[in-house]
Amino acid sequence: MRINDPVRLAEVSHAFHAYETALMADDIPAMDALFHDAPTTNRYGVGEVLYGIEAIRAFRKGRGGSPQRKLGKVAITVYGDTFATADAEFFREGSAPEAAGRRGRQTQSWVRFADGWKVVSAHVSLEGSTS
Repeated sequence: MRINDPVRLAEVSHAFHAYETALMADDIPAMDALFHDAPTTNRYGVGEVLYGIEAIRAFRKGRGGSPQRKLGKVAITVYGDTFATADAEFFREGSAPEAAGRRGRQTQSWVRFADGWKVVSAHVSLEGSTS
């Protein structure tokens, strides 16, 4: 198996950064387009556990905007032609003292489908979180 084929790595990197752009703009249709449209797609967040794309969509519509953040280190690894992981460190931004500078982590599993690279599993956590 080839790891980090340059073409596939560029594809996944582009998809990852497109998702980050959509997240910061709270562009729900763009975020949804980058997640696999299936009941098997899951997302664990800081305070939520979401099983299936419909639960993920309902959460996004109900949260009232995405928390702003700045990316730190990002590690993307592609395994073969159809699977990749993206691990990112981020730092929360905002006016609330408890949010400013708080470090978080995000892990995504990406699969290449006929319509492109899609997240099939995601996990987000914050340091010091009790959730």
